[in-house]
Amino acid sequence: MRKKIVIVGGVAGGATTAARLRRLDEQAEIVMFERGEYISFANCGLPYYIGGTIAERDALLVQTVEGMSEKFNLDIRIQSEVIAINRERKTVTVKHLPTSETYEESYDYLVLSPGASPIKPNIPGIAEANALFTLRNIPDTDRIKAYVDEKKPKKAVVIGGGFIGVEMAENLWERGIDVTLVEMAKQIMAPVDYEMAAILHQHIRDKGVRLILEDGVAAFEQQGKIVRLQSGTTIETDMIVLAIGVKPENELAKQAGLAIGERGGIQVNEYLQTSDPSIYAIGDAIEVMDYINGKPTHIPLAWPANRQGRIVADHINGRNVHYKGTLGTAIAKVFDMTVAATGNNEKTLQRLGIQYEVIHIHPNSHASYYPGAFPIALKLLFDRKTGRIFGAQAVGYDGVDKRIDVLATAIKGGMTVFDLPDLELAYAPPYSSAKDPVNMAGYVATNIIEDMVETIQWYEVNELVKNGACLVDVREEIERDMGFIPGSINIPLGQLRQRLHELPKDETIYVYCQVGLRGYLAARILTQHGFRVKNLDGGYKTYVAVYSDQQEQRKEEQTEKQVGRVDVMNVQATTTLDVCGLQCPGPIMKVYQTMEQLKDGDVLEVKATDPGFARDIQSWCKKTGNTLLKTTFENKTFTAYIQKGTKTTASPEKETKKDGATLVVFSGDLDKAIASFIIASGAAAMGKKVTMFFTFWGLNILRKKDAPPVQKDMLEKMFGMMMPKGVHDLPLSKMNMAGMGPKMIQYVMEKKHVDDIETLMKNAMAAGVKLVACSMSMDIMGIKKEELIDGIEIGGVATYLGDAEEAGLNLFI
Repeated sequence: MRKKIVIVGGVAGGATTAARLRRLDEQAEIVMFERGEYISFANCGLPYYIGGTIAERDALLVQTVEGMSEKFNLDIRIQSEVIAINRERKTVTVKHLPTSETYEESYDYLVLSPGASPIKPNIPGIAEANALFTLRNIPDTDRIKAYVDEKKPKKAVVIGGGFIGVEMAENLWERGIDVTLVEMAKQIMAPVDYEMAAILHQHIRDKGVRLILEDGVAAFEQQGKIVRLQSGTTIETDMIVLAIGVKPENELAKQAGLAIGERGGIQVNEYLQTSDPSIYAIGDAIEVMDYINGKPTHIPLAWPANRQGRIVADHINGRNVHYKGTLGTAIAKVFDMTVAATGNNEKTLQRLGIQYEVIHIHPNSHASYYPGAFPIALKLLFDRKTGRIFGAQAVGYDGVDKRIDVLATAIKGGMTVFDLPDLELAYAPPYSSAKDPVNMAGYVATNIIEDMVETIQWYEVNELVKNGACLVDVREEIERDMGFIPGSINIPLGQLRQRLHELPKDETIYVYCQVGLRGYLAARILTQHGFRVKNLDGGYKTYVAVYSDQQEQRKEEQTEKQVGRVDVMNVQATTTLDVCGLQCPGPIMKVYQTMEQLKDGDVLEVKATDPGFARDIQSWCKKTGNTLLKTTFENKTFTAYIQKGTKTTASPEKETKKDGATLVVFSGDLDKAIASFIIASGAAAMGKKVTMFFTFWGLNILRKKDAPPVQKDMLEKMFGMMMPKGVHDLPLSKMNMAGMGPKMIQYVMEKKHVDDIETLMKNAMAAGVKLVACSMSMDIMGIKKEELIDGIEIGGVATYLGDAEEAGLNLFI
């Protein structure tokens, strides 16, 4: 018997269903209704036509009505809106929009593919905003492009940091428009987690786009010329693009009494049938099962719609196929970078209470020695017990798509992290490394499961340091010039075995490097020497993506942009340096070595592919007194022009900006000692280089309680007997009460959960505070080095004055 199938909606889902139905059944009667004029278009390409990357409008039209009707023998009726489903009669009521004529059309099977519509909330002033646009289809695209072409707006506000919002921000920027991107959440691109999105935040700001996070729109004023945010901030604009998300087109299904899910999607079974078995639903309008966690969700993407269309056609024709759920694999271009994700992110796993483990790695996109290699920030989430892969995310300039596609395939294939090292992936230097980033992710995850190393995450570090944890930076000293975690001490990996005695064995040691690898090596060394160790997953690179002071960076970048306007066309580079493919600290080390050979005034031209290089070279030049003339980014290569300065003459900024702190501790009173170390620790936590210079009675704070016997003359012995031996014997400056005062204050501190003096001293030293004992005072008071606690430097007045010269804060206690 000849079947009649009615399809509501074209584009990805509806058009795919119609074509597959015809290939399976030449006799079927297939009718497609489309509300608009276009039945099949590349909706994912719409922003790029507006931006000019796609030059021809016709390139967006995948199928025309005439072409598809002839090729597949379809009855396609455009500008025809289905306004009702009459389930009892198995008909639909259709309104022909140009004439407003209505009629009924019968069906044996009905396929709903209405898609999703942009969310347009009832914000005050939205109805009066003249140049406010949403983007869903070809007519929307035509309106935006015509406005940009004809009105030539100077400023635009894009509201919403999802796929469409970010792509529109980029493409309006490409048209030379000053763009502000506003997002109510704390990050853009919700499919990835915050630390991954933070990389994109900085890149967007680097491009000159104003990015406003955690702030929503309160109102549109002056017919859309002013956007007022909830914070009170006002933004002048010539146009607005509203891209805060989409909602399923469910009104037709709802009126027909079909089941609707919590998120508004039409509920379907594994065969994509609605609560009425003769009615199917597909695409952005439906609620799907999350492939990873099995929960209902709404994931409006192109691949699921296409796949679902084919499955519906197969099922209508008696084939036993079913939809297995949506993994949510997605990718987007964000200016020069790419972001991609598959499976569940960390936010989803936490919300559902699913136990997981996470790793971050930063491998190169291909062999580092072949030009054009870029690091990829890759995150993998998995089950520690079984190795099951929950999801993956990646951000980078090259190679992101390939890695996420491989990991999505691994998930669908039922592979675990144990299988990833065994994947034999295509390798040649221009394309990958002998150990592909996917292989590396497998190795790192396996190390976690097999207890080869314990890790901490970026969001745990600051609290640990605050509580006095010992955090060791195993990078080279020059790397710390580009930034470090406040409170960490520096023992380069190559020196670690010789400096084990500097680390406490009675507490956990936390280690970090730039990307995690050297931290892992340090952890293995320390573990086998009897230490308890945890490595910072993803290293400093993951940490700093989140915790860099973005406000300060933007000020610095504006300064650099102004410097960058200096005409360097007539500046001849004395030397050129190609460090493409090298990762930090490689580029900076090469720059340092080359600059050592240049004369003052010489200009070095450096080419690099490490994304962090542009920011690192700014910090390095400021610290070393050299001048950064200009940085550019073209063809995925960073170029910097550096003019050599002198090591003895600092830049004006360096002369006026003093970030150190020095404290002269003259008193040996307990209360003053406590205050001294609280101030010192606070200054260190603020990133200051802190020196505490102990002189005369202050030396008693540094004395050991059970010091070894040392050779002294009679007067020195008398002094030693009369003075307190360490912090436990220190008196109070007031209310000492024959020793009762110190005991009382120690009791109160314990009750109020304030660290005791020993802990304060330990925390200060762990935070990098330098403790210096005055050699002259030691000599006068007969105190020997052997009587002092470990970790104390011996120095004279010159030591203190040298540090004080660099300090912006000097205290005498």
